[in-house]
Amino acid sequence: MRFRALAAAALATGLTLLATGTAQAAVTISQGHVDALDIDWTGSALTLDIRDHTVSPAVDRDPSTVTLEAVSASKTTVPSSSAYAFLGSPGSPVWILPQSQAGGILWPGFSTEGVPTGVLQNNSVAAKLISVTGPADFSTYTTNAFGSPTVWFDSGNGLPDSRTVTVNSHSHANWAFEAAGTYTLVFEVTATTSAGAAVSTGQKSITVTVQP
Repeated sequence: MRFRALAAAALATGLTLLATGTAQAAVTISQGHVDALDIDWTGSALTLDIRDHTVSPAVDRDPSTVTLEAVSASKTTVPSSSAYAFLGSPGSPVWILPQSQAGGILWPGFSTEGVPTGVLQNNSVAAKLISVTGPADFSTYTTNAFGSPTVWFDSGNGLPDSRTVTVNSHSHANWAFEAAGTYTLVFEVTATTSAGAAVSTGQKSITVTVQP
């Protein structure tokens, strides 16, 4: 009887995990749209996960269960303009997950669409790149219509880096990796509620593999 009770309890626990979506299989995503930083307001908590738009309907995934992949097609070279010196020497290889969607390449975005207006002071959060572990430097940046870059995060000039992001917004940037290999990107998002309380997602690690 005791064995049957334990077995029943284990089954019930497993079903509960499946129902709540907390039991997730590990996945590798190498193309299509993901919000690599999906910032939500859940109940009374600030949360950070990966929003996977490559499946329908889209799902939120725990970053610990996801490997993002920069395929070989994302490999290019550093432009000759000195404005791109943060990527390395002109002509050296760099792998870029682009700001604008390209076929066969991962398209990572930033989303605060799950944070309603009025919940946080200044209707904004601070997205912080805490640390980067990997074979070389990592950065994110945008380019304007004239091709000029604006750097958001850059591990090459010291971390942490912080960027203010407006709530209920969605954006994309170029994600650049300066060598092939596996990277661990540690992010944290913080804010202050309209009532004056400090909130944080805690530090979350995003794994990215860059193919030669």
